[in-house]
Amino acid sequence: MILLFLRKHTSLPLILKGILHPEDAKLAIKHGADGIIVSNHGGRQVDGAIGALHALPKICDVVQDKIPILMDSGIRRGSDIIKAMALGAKAVLVGRPAMYGLAAAGEQGVKEVLRNMVADLDITLGLAGQRDVKQLDLSILYKTS
Repeated sequence: MILLFLRKHTSLPLILKGILHPEDAKLAIKHGADGIIVSNHGGRQVDGAIGALHALPKICDVVQDKIPILMDSGIRRGSDIIKAMALGAKAVLVGRPAMYGLAAAGEQGVKEVLRNMVADLDITLGLAGQRDVKQLDLSILYKTS
């Protein structure tokens, strides 16, 4: 398997992107992945693939914090970050908004987009009565009792 080959040739962390099925997450752990990124590559690769946000909870259920889970696909605003982290992601990846900022205003545009996203996250956390993304769980999304 390619993961074993890579493990032999590097001491860098190996993080697999494009995991959408719980069985693939199990295999990633079994074969020594240091983390996984739940992503459908923006839906560009396989039209009609499951949304990454829908795949995230089941993947978190099987991984059970053995390795970090990052979320990619569709992170555009603070509320997207809150949803992903409440569903179990340890962090999110922000690609497209950063590229928009880069196209509009270069390095300064990227900085501005990321500043705005952090500010939106902070405001949305406050509006939801939360202080820290580390405290988020399913109760922020669903009535749990």
